[in-house]
Amino acid sequence: MKQFTLEELKKYNGENGQPAYVAIDGVVYDVTDVEPWQGGKHHGNVAGNDLSEAIMKSPHKHSVLAKLNEVGKLEER
Repeated sequence: MKQFTLEELKKYNGENGQPAYVAIDGVVYDVTDVEPWQGGKHHGNVAGNDLSEAIMKSPHKHSVLAKLNEVGKLEER
């Protein structure tokens, strides 16, 4: 699996034809084709970022992750 730095991940923001990736608990997921993530934004969250804390505040928490494709790992700082 590809290793992403936070700087690399920021490129995958879902804008200008880029795929939309988010990192959660060290795993990078592709949310490009997830309808609520169209344009790289979803309820104030922006693709290309580590959303580990944000997902804990969401109503669905980690339950949605099983439906997403893993594309890599986020390097630890």
